[in-house]
Amino acid sequence: MSAFDSSAASHPPLDLTSLWQRSCERLATELPEQQFNTWIRPLPEAEVSLQDGSTVVSVRVANRFMLDWIRTQYSARLEAIVSELTGGPVKVDLALAPRAPAPRTPMPMPGMGSSSGLSLPANAQQNIPQGPASYSSQGHQTPQRAHDNGHRAHPQVMGLNPALTFDTLVPGRANQMARTAALHVAGAPGVMYNPLFIYGGVGLGKTHLMNAVGNALLADKPDARILYLHAEQFISDVVKNYQRKTFDELKAKYHQLDLLLIDDVQFFAGKDRTQEEFFNAFEALLAKKAHIIMTSDTYPKGLVNIDERLTSRFDAGLTVAIEPPELEMRVAILIKKAFQEGIEMPEDVAFFVAKNVRANVRELEGALRKVLAFAKFNHKEITIALAREALKDLLSIQNRQISVENIQKTVADFYKIKVADMYSKKRPASIARPRQIAMYLAKELTQKSLPEIGELFGGRDHTTVLHAVRKISGERGKDTELNQQLHVLEQTLKG
Repeated sequence: MSAFDSSAASHPPLDLTSLWQRSCERLATELPEQQFNTWIRPLPEAEVSLQDGSTVVSVRVANRFMLDWIRTQYSARLEAIVSELTGGPVKVDLALAPRAPAPRTPMPMPGMGSSSGLSLPANAQQNIPQGPASYSSQGHQTPQRAHDNGHRAHPQVMGLNPALTFDTLVPGRANQMARTAALHVAGAPGVMYNPLFIYGGVGLGKTHLMNAVGNALLADKPDARILYLHAEQFISDVVKNYQRKTFDELKAKYHQLDLLLIDDVQFFAGKDRTQEEFFNAFEALLAKKAHIIMTSDTYPKGLVNIDERLTSRFDAGLTVAIEPPELEMRVAILIKKAFQEGIEMPEDVAFFVAKNVRANVRELEGALRKVLAFAKFNHKEITIALAREALKDLLSIQNRQISVENIQKTVADFYKIKVADMYSKKRPASIARPRQIAMYLAKELTQKSLPEIGELFGGRDHTTVLHAVRKISGERGKDTELNQQLHVLEQTLKG
């Protein structure tokens, strides 16, 4: 029985049997329709009882990510609504619904003998070939067999890294929207945000977020057919099957999935046959309400040499950006990563490292490893002085490569203005805007103070620099095109 019946013409007298129905109707008037339909409408009828003078509403949720989301986002309001309706104390008891064990029929994997002991779900329509190589967080290819990737009990899962979960992902403003969208997908795959397209620079956590969705779905549905791979592996599969004329095998591998996670789709550029096969797989998966999550270094309309019908499909669901982490998020990442290594990172040291390593999470983790190793090998406490010594090469390279003058020249070239315009008093938008962007980047990428930056921009007051920094920082989170331009400039400056 559905938790909410929109066809109800009138409210029955309030009693325990109608309490849940009335509560859901009230909540439906307060939430956006899409939110209500995604999170509340699918809930089963709650059990309502009286215990020690309190009304207890027991709701059993289908999976743990829906459970966590409903508990954090809606349970307090639900409890308040029920309390208003009953006029007494209320407890909303949210818990996972018991799951019946799924029958499994032994079925050998292709290329393996029946003695392997591996099996696929009984309802699997096709044998799924062995998994592709997966990519480590550093982006290096690491061959993994489908049954040897950390999910030995799930041979239909290929390429997933079990360590990359929502729990191990540090949340922050830089990944807030992407993380929230990924949580929605994990809680209700195939329902909304399909496809989910995540874009951003290297080392910002796109792969982590995709794997987190895959691991969440696997925890909820052990029989789900999930594939994570890099775009280059899909290209390789297309080439191999084209040479062998075995496109049925390609369809068997990709068209029967429940969740496809594919990294760096910009690699499809200029490869017409690959794009054709991916389009076919894309359409087949959407038709069966399977979910697709993709990543790229740019937003869909910014992709070059990719068929327009593909980019329009990419943009049809939800497109979200992951930005370089802000200072507070970088500090949190350092402290959490050090804690995972069994080491307590002093906050002042974390701030020092975070201020000097700004590019991405991958470089941040590399800097942390250097500091921890230096402290261990020298038997010293972790201090700012030690961190400065451990990172002296990195700091030297950074200070030598990125200067305000270099930023001014790079931005001027990008926006096709003269470098002299950076110092001039001219104020047309075609000049003032790039000048503000250059000020913002100078504050983000160098150790210069606001007055020092102002002096290098024609003797401007520090309040002018502060205004530019705040303006560009605020617009970056709202303006997709500006965000992409800043990504390009940052990557150019960092070499």
